[in-house]
Amino acid sequence: MLISYGAVLVAGLMPVVCAGIAKSGFKGYDNSDPRAWLARQTGFRARANAAQANCFEAFPFFAVGVILALLTGVEPDWVDALAMLFIAFRVAYIFFYVTDKAKWRTMVWSGAYVVVLALFAMAMLNLHPA
Repeated sequence: MLISYGAVLVAGLMPVVCAGIAKSGFKGYDNSDPRAWLARQTGFRARANAAQANCFEAFPFFAVGVILALLTGVEPDWVDALAMLFIAFRVAYIFFYVTDKAKWRTMVWSGAYVVVLALFAMAMLNLHPA
């Protein structure tokens, strides 16, 4: 199995982790109306919920980048390395978001975005048949 396949799975699970952070340890969590409950939260819970939304937004762009890179013949070791770098940036992004470190959050978000752009660029350069 390619590491990049596992990275796509991890990226797909990141929103669930963020939701867990937002809801963790709170006695008054309302599972009958979770979205309204989350909308009323402040502090780290609100930031974790916002990170959850951003993880959902980032996932398709990353997953398609990995798939296109592999389908167009980009060296799998490069795809794996970039996928691991994306995951590292996104884990840091969640940490910095939840802990309210806005400047660092923006920097690692940008790093993850550049990684995905690199996957697309590599795919575009490898569109010819092998």
